[in-house]
Formats: sequence, C-alpha cells, structure tokens
Amino acid sequence: MMAKRNIIITGGAGFIGSHVVRLFVNKYPEYKIINLDKLTYAGNLANLKDVENKPNYQFVRMDICDFEAFYDLMQREKIDGIIHLAAESHVDRSIKDPFTFAKTNVMGTLSLLQAAKLYWESLPEKYEGKRFYHISTDEVYGALKMNHPEGVEPPFKTVASSEGHKAYGDEFFYETTKYNPHSPYSASKASSDHFVRAFHDTYGMPTIVTNCSNNYGPYQFPEKLIPLFINNIRHRKPLPVYGKGENVRDWLYVEDHARAIDLIFHEGKVAETYNIGGFNEWKNIDLIQVMIKTVDRILGNPEGHSLDLITYVTDRLGHDARYAIDSTKLQQELGWEPSLQFEEGIEKTVRWYLDNQEWMDNVTSGDYMTYYEQMYDNR
Repeated sequence: MMAKRNIIITGGAGFIGSHVVRLFVNKYPEYKIINLDKLTYAGNLANLKDVENKPNYQFVRMDICDFEAFYDLMQREKIDGIIHLAAESHVDRSIKDPFTFAKTNVMGTLSLLQAAKLYWESLPEKYEGKRFYHISTDEVYGALKMNHPEGVEPPFKTVASSEGHKAYGDEFFYETTKYNPHSPYSASKASSDHFVRAFHDTYGMPTIVTNCSNNYGPYQFPEKLIPLFINNIRHRKPLPVYGKGENVRDWLYVEDHARAIDLIFHEGKVAETYNIGGFNEWKNIDLIQVMIKTVDRILGNPEGHSLDLITYVTDRLGHDARYAIDSTKLQQELGWEPSLQFEEGIEKTVRWYLDNQEWMDNVTSGDYMTYYEQMYDNR
C-alpha cells in the first residue's frame, strides 16, 4: 500500500485538471485530493460529479493569487504535494487582456511557490517527500519552421518521433529548446516556468516542470477549437478558420496527458523538465475536415454535408506556424507513450460531446455557472 499523501491540484475544475483529479481520486483512495479552483468561466464542477462524493476528495474554492488563504490551507491540511494546472489559457483572450494573464499565471504561480516554501521550510523534515509540479505549455518555445529534408515532401517520418509519426518539419521542441514566446499567454507561462525553476535553484524546492502540446477530449470548454467545431457542426453554425488553416499543432488526448502527470509526479526527477506530446501533428484545415467527416457520419448526415460551414477569417495576431513536441525523454526515462492514435481519440471525443449535449448546452448557455454559484453561496 502506498503512503498517504495530501495533494492540492489547482485548476482541478478545468479541462485537464478535472481529468487529473478524477484519475488521482480513483487510483489513490489512500490520498487526500484537494481540488482548488476559483471557478472562473472555464471551471465547471459538473466535470467531477462522478467523484464529488468520494471520501478522499475535497473541493476548495480559492484564487491562487490569495497567498494568505493558500498558506493557511497548506498548514491546515498538511500538504506535501502540489500539482499546479490553474491558469488562464486562451491565446485570443490573452491578446485582448494581457493583464489578467500576467496576474493569474505569473503572480498566482509565485503565490503558490512562496506559500509552499514557507510552509515546507517550517517543518522538521523540510523538503523531504515534498513536490511542486508545474504544468506548462509548448507555446513557451515559440514556433517551428514548416521545413523538411531535401527531396522529401511533408508529411514525412523522422527519426525524432515514434513509429509512423506524421511531421511537417525536421525541427522539434526538446526540453533544452530556448524559450521564445510570441503571445501574452505564452509569455505569462514562460515567466511562471522560470519562477518555478528559480525556486529550486535558489531555495532547493523540489520542483518539476512539464510542457505539453494541445490537449483534446471530454470536458473541454467550448471556446477551444475541437469542442467549438463539434458544437457548431451539430447546430449548422460557421466554422471559423484562421488564415488558410495551414497552421500545424501536435495533439494529445487528455487522458494520456493525465497518465503522464501521474507518472511524472510519482517517478519524475526533481528539477527536471519533461515534454509531453502526442507525436500527432495536424494542419488545422485537415483536422477540421476529419471532425466534419466524423460528426456527419455519427449524426447520419451525407458525407461532406458540413463542409460548406468552413469560413476563412483574418488570421490571429502573431499566429505561430507549427508546434511539435519530441517526447523521447519521457518515453525513454519513464516509459510513457500516448495510447491513442488521433483518429481513435477524435472518434471518442466527438461521440462524448454528442452523447453529452446537456453538458454542452449548460456550458454554452452559462447555466453551469449559475448552478454552482448558488450551491456555494448557500454553504
């Protein structure tokens, strides 16, 4: 039996966070898992209805920028592990409101680090058995070129990938890649990454940083591409595509990411960085066509029925051309690899959103916020 641990998962009511909370609550009944979330627009406790009554689960509504409250919580609950996912994460929102991203992603992370430092250093064992795990993004690395070896047209296979990987360039993001963020969102995440590493280098705090590629799967807030487009196809609404749809992203199924977080939290080396990617590059326009084909088939529409919904719009400011993560280090050192090919993952994802239309309708209407606001106001 594993030793009891008291773990805070920040942002646990969000998309990735809810999958991590569910995994830890179900897999480690001897742990106490505290889901800490401010419940902004992207936090939805309906994502965790299946575990909310488990004896090892607790929800705490809190802003990560509230240093005093977080420090008190750490003392009260004797916290020995923090998995930090809470963040503002939408690039378009960061372009319109960079101050919010700096406050939450930078100052919020610093608040957690300082509270953890003060509490853990006050203990007789200090940092022994403790861990601060910070989840970040591949966007901190900037953009990769859409180039390829002479005489080979993309997509092509490359030695820096898993077998059968489709790639659109011969460069990849490695753990040693220089940071070069291009958006206010990625700049805020880069800053928070640097603070986490600085707390290890300065104070000896046992930290780990991971940088992941684009996640997809159930419970994602429908401002993001995949759930937005599934919902728009369902309702025959336009599918807005930036530029020509040529931008490339590496896609990672969210449950595979949660498995990686579990593995790294328990077995990863302190002060290390691990890249988590799906070896799964897709041009946006190709991804959209796969979604259209899948949704139309499941809904019983004729093939190509929703292609006319594609609407090309002015490209996003500073839109990076290509992201592609190399996860070789994680595979070789800890034995992790993605479990799903994209076609399998997108099939599961589409079916989940179509089978859970009440969840989607509550989110798009805003009803989910009203319900949980009333619940916690009445406590």
